Amino acid sequence: MPTYFITGISTDVGKTIASAILTEALQADYWKPIQAGDLDNSDTHKVQRYISNKKTVFHQNAFSLHTPASPHLAAEIDGITIEAKNITVPSTKNNLVIEGAGGLLVPINDSETIADLIQPNYNVVVVSRHYLGSISHTLLTIEALKHRKLNIAGIIFSGNENASTEKIILEKTGVPLIGRIEEEPFFDKSVILEYAELFLPQLKTT
Repeated sequence: MPTYFITGISTDVGKTIASAILTEALQADYWKPIQAGDLDNSDTHKVQRYISNKKTVFHQNAFSLHTPASPHLAAEIDGITIEAKNITVPSTKNNLVIEGAGGLLVPINDSETIADLIQPNYNVVVVSRHYLGSISHTLLTIEALKHRKLNIAGIIFSGNENASTEKIILEKTGVPLIGRIEEEPFFDKSVILEYAELFLPQLKTT
């Protein structure tokens, strides 16, 4: 079954909401390998609150770090070392949605980054949010993925629409558009389900 890896162009761009939407759309399992900070209200907790289907299984973090910081620093503070080779992907016969931490090249130790958690057979979904500099951040993220010869399933735009920005990103990268998540007043199970149904046709083509 396909595995989808959700990465962002930076932190706080909407990866968790996008992960919830894909998890609901595909009735997939969900896994966040590295959680740094907010252990009582982690991204796994948040996605659990958004999911309506009964098929999804939530897998335990490989690393649960106490400090809300880059994984390499949070791990150092906790007195542990993260290595990609020691992170075991959960065994499942279902689709799997994996949510990264921060951006693609966020370090997990002195030599590895979040990108080193992405296996060649994964479908990578890039979440982009508009701010000054976001075009460059998006293009750099996609260029880094292509340089590693990783499969980019598509891009999701999050937040207020900027048609000019979205147009130039799609034209320059050739990456398919999965959809866009509006600046909603709130997210709950019903809103997530609406987006899941909207995104599913495009996901089926990846």
